[in-house]
Amino acid sequence: MQVLLVEDNDMVAKGLSYSLKQNGFEVQRKIDVRNTISFLEENKPDIIILDISLPDGNGFELYEKHIKKTKIPTIFLTAKDEEDDIVKGLEIGAEDYITKPFSTKELIARMNKILSRGKNQTIKIQDITFDIDKMVVYKQESPLDLTSIEIKILHLLFTNLNKVVTRNDIIDKIWEWTGNDVNDNTVTVYLKRIREKLENNIIVTVKGIGYRIDEK
Repeated sequence: MQVLLVEDNDMVAKGLSYSLKQNGFEVQRKIDVRNTISFLEENKPDIIILDISLPDGNGFELYEKHIKKTKIPTIFLTAKDEEDDIVKGLEIGAEDYITKPFSTKELIARMNKILSRGKNQTIKIQDITFDIDKMVVYKQESPLDLTSIEIKILHLLFTNLNKVVTRNDIIDKIWEWTGNDVNDNTVTVYLKRIREKLENNIIVTVKGIGYRIDEK
């Protein structure tokens, strides 16, 4: 997913760009209205994070005159927290509005929610399909008999395609889901059972680190 970040503050932009990239986003940054317009003439990012106060103009005007017609979902990012500004940003068509200082995790969660709207929430890898909305896993057309924990582990892997989910991450999640202390062997047993039920080799073991499912 490509994000266009329109932000002239270097400190904010660098920190946010780093976090976005760590979460799998490709980031393009522009610092003013002129370069944003030029970029959008040749490119269509998946989402825009737009600061209202820019050195050569106003984010509201930039959105209304140039971005709105592209139908690219936009989140206003600004230090202004006056109620009138928030209302204006939403009334002219922006998807959301977040004020500085802000939680990067919250912003990314809002971005993911916006990007997931209207999309088919199923992920298919070879003959295995994960219906995210229903939390059901299918082999070809038949639902698999998986336990709640097995489904949640698969959900963790399917929603992090092409990225390694560490064994420690899985241990932490199992503790979070069940409240039970687990160890490294527990993860090994769960993955063995999941693989047997999938009858498929889509789960790759990254020796000494964790597991990964690759998007083919």
